[in-house]
Amino acid sequence: MQRGGDRGRGRGGQERGRGNRGASPTGRGGLPGDSTYRSRGGPPRGGPGGGRGRGSGFVPREQGGYVHYWRPSIFAEGQPAVIDARLANSAEDRLVSSFKSLSLRQDAMPPRPDYGTKGKQIKLRTNFFPVRVPKGPLHEYDISISPQAIANRRVKKRIFQLAEITEEWAANGLKGCVAHDSSAKLIAAKILPQPLTITISYFEDDDGQSNIDKGLKEYTLTIEYTQPIETDSLQQYLVGHAQYRNYDILPVISALNLILSAHPNRTQAGGGVVVGRNRYFFPSASPPFPLGGGLEAWRGFYSSVRPSFNQLMVNVNVCATAFYSEGNLAEAMIAFEQASFGARMSAFVQRVRIKTDHLGHQKTVKRLAKLNAKQHKFDAQELGGTVTVEEYFRRKYKINLRYPNLPLVDVGGKKAIYLPPEVCTILPGQPFRGRLLDEQTAEMIKVAAKPPNVNANAITVSGLRELGFTRGPSVSPVLDVFGVSIGNEMAVVPARILSPPRIRYGKGEQSVDDRASWNLRNVVFAEGAKLGLWTVLVIKDGNRWDEFSDAQDPELRSIIEGFASMCRTCGISVTQTPPLIAVAELPRKDPQDPIRTQAINAIRSALMATKQKPAFLLVILSNGDKHIYSGLKHLCDVYLDVPNVCVQVGKIRKERGQLQYYANVALKVNMKLGGVNHAVDEVSISKLRQPPTMLVGMDVTHPGPSTVKGTPSIAAVVASADLRFSQYPSSMRIQESKKEMITDLRNMMEERLLAYRAKNRDLPQRILVYRDGVSEGQFSIVVSDEIPKIRASFRKFDTAQGPYRPKLTVVICGKRHHTRFYPTEGVNADHNGNPRPGTIVDRGVTAIYEFDFFLQAHGGLQGTTRPTHYYVVCNEMDMNADDLQSLTNAISYTFARATKAVSLAAPAYYADLACERGRCYLHKLLMGFSDTNTTTTSGSTAEEDVFREAEKLWNGGVKGKLKESMFYL
Repeated sequence: MQRGGDRGRGRGGQERGRGNRGASPTGRGGLPGDSTYRSRGGPPRGGPGGGRGRGSGFVPREQGGYVHYWRPSIFAEGQPAVIDARLANSAEDRLVSSFKSLSLRQDAMPPRPDYGTKGKQIKLRTNFFPVRVPKGPLHEYDISISPQAIANRRVKKRIFQLAEITEEWAANGLKGCVAHDSSAKLIAAKILPQPLTITISYFEDDDGQSNIDKGLKEYTLTIEYTQPIETDSLQQYLVGHAQYRNYDILPVISALNLILSAHPNRTQAGGGVVVGRNRYFFPSASPPFPLGGGLEAWRGFYSSVRPSFNQLMVNVNVCATAFYSEGNLAEAMIAFEQASFGARMSAFVQRVRIKTDHLGHQKTVKRLAKLNAKQHKFDAQELGGTVTVEEYFRRKYKINLRYPNLPLVDVGGKKAIYLPPEVCTILPGQPFRGRLLDEQTAEMIKVAAKPPNVNANAITVSGLRELGFTRGPSVSPVLDVFGVSIGNEMAVVPARILSPPRIRYGKGEQSVDDRASWNLRNVVFAEGAKLGLWTVLVIKDGNRWDEFSDAQDPELRSIIEGFASMCRTCGISVTQTPPLIAVAELPRKDPQDPIRTQAINAIRSALMATKQKPAFLLVILSNGDKHIYSGLKHLCDVYLDVPNVCVQVGKIRKERGQLQYYANVALKVNMKLGGVNHAVDEVSISKLRQPPTMLVGMDVTHPGPSTVKGTPSIAAVVASADLRFSQYPSSMRIQESKKEMITDLRNMMEERLLAYRAKNRDLPQRILVYRDGVSEGQFSIVVSDEIPKIRASFRKFDTAQGPYRPKLTVVICGKRHHTRFYPTEGVNADHNGNPRPGTIVDRGVTAIYEFDFFLQAHGGLQGTTRPTHYYVVCNEMDMNADDLQSLTNAISYTFARATKAVSLAAPAYYADLACERGRCYLHKLLMGFSDTNTTTTSGSTAEEDVFREAEKLWNGGVKGKLKESMFYL
């Protein structure tokens, strides 16, 4: 299951949050990084505006001496940064004022109430460039291919490539005046003749003449006029005329995206490699970076047209993705499998395009066979009868196979055609669509996490050039034909920096530094939990040089006492010392047991042997094996009802930073046992106090590549249960695979309201929901599907005295976007050259009519930080911009697992973590293994079998006392 993006999130011990979202995992860090328990005083390295770049200096430490720091590099520093003229007057404010007289349908999204004013006023550059919209109408055409081409983008693109070099293409006026998607849609700058058909003879671009002469399959493209697309209404929409608020801009935006993509997506030689929607990769512009295991990272550019107030813009950003390395398939398969235990060759080879060395044919690998070249036999009459594949290649092609024990690959269609992978060469320019190994992900971070000034330079120099947007010889000729032009200067927009809240503890108060972080020195948790009967489980997994000898190991005893001492220092009541110690010696890794089921059985046996159920379990892992981690969580959460925390022996044994590590773990222990780590000052969250409000986080995570087909999605709803807004128990469900909306939302909300009432003896009068994981195109579905389900949950609490109808506000949190901001002055930049924590933007690149804003609450640790896009789809609480923006910034500081602000509002972050915990329960399916043998089958029956298998693994979810705790932290 994959999502993507930086969250500035903390990670402590071995507890895991969601992996990287997409390929820009910036702002990640330890839990809570280097700010939790510092052994030295003084400001963080770099001081105010520290980081690397131009200029340097020294900053004094509290205890004497100096620390050298570097001044951050600022993109385009010293160049004039003038806010766009369209934003310099009060036109936007007059537009918002006019919304107050609008009468809205009940299912309509609320209009923007006003713009925010709080905070220090600054200016930022952003990766948006103005687009000049063509005056005349554009002409849209549908394209059909006969006979129907297989649903393969590569084949369709080749068909269009051949069509563009036919005489008919030029004779009918298509050359140079159309843009198309190489599939089904075409936009023309003029009306084309009708009827219009183009016939091509299909052949691959490297087929020899002898193959071409054997006879070719013909395809006919029928290009049929659909509609004119006028642009005048778009201009009225951009200006903000009220009668155009519901104008559907999608047809003209889609048409303009096609026009802008004509140059990077051109089918002739020199075009970019397109991955997904609007992402283009140019290997000649940036050399690939090896990731290991047969893969390499390519850097490219994203481009998408976006409406903004009084100006159409194109959003351009850098991006990175994994590609297959060109070379021998067998060697790549071996490298992939050896890169990590449990890596499967079958996931690596599926759908990879190869060229056969012995015949020169291009083929697509459908699947990995179960037999190798020594085992598979077939009838070869030319060789006198039945032979093995190994014999066939030796006798017919004089090829002695070097890897005869490797599984064969099937490159056939309806009929299987098996080939030894070593006679296949991986063709270049193919994106890898599977799941990256952990080691490859770490390498990808190095590629993706570039400083903001580096990324901004790449966008404005090579990005605009490769996309064909720059003026001069590199500009796309198609843009001129359509009358479209792109400005080459980044837009400059107004922004503000909000002040951080004050952080309160039970004893002591901490101030927030310029990285939006603080430490635990001299403080006690706001409410300490009780650590009663607890057990330490020591996992021995073959790392003999880094494991404890047995339960009596003096160093183990010392570490346990050190951890207990830190818990007491932080305010946790530790009533049992020493704890009971259990040791689980795991069986060796076995390729026949890739997800280590036998190891989990050994752990269960070790726990059962203790003959007492602990109130808490501290697990000391031998290593970072993800199969052991997921199996432990599944076992403790779903079957044993025991709160637990995992730590790694290699990390906890290090003297340097050991206090910090203990403090990291104590943060989670306290919350999992019902305590409260810290809170923000009353002023910052006063809007939540009166009347009483319940904060809710919602998220859905989906099965990613290389999982068993039909693996369910996981939905989670968390909600505050206490008046400090600290404890967020969860409701979790599995549901239809890849369904974004939450199916059982009504019952899940009822569970959360019941828990709130049980804790507070009353129901909340207001409910503020932060919904994560919804794409822009699905906002309306949240309004039409999920909000009615939430309101339906209220009816359960109707009484004879009247209905229960709390005020509801729903805010969607978006991280999967490409909007980035760049400081124009060093004083407003952090140590890496990113905007400072608390930076907020609600003008210039936000919605024209609706209520939205971008907030970067956190301080990124590396790379270019990504702000979160907050979009209000329901506002019964009548919150204005300042109230909601300040509140969202404040609750980003309440995330209990870190001593720093995080990049996502805490309730949504908790829902994300709950979904991630649910992945542990379906780990077997997510790793591509299933008892129903569906990895190579399809159809409703097979997927229903997978869902039933998932239900068995889920086993009713978390139950008992654990259910109403924050077990998922």
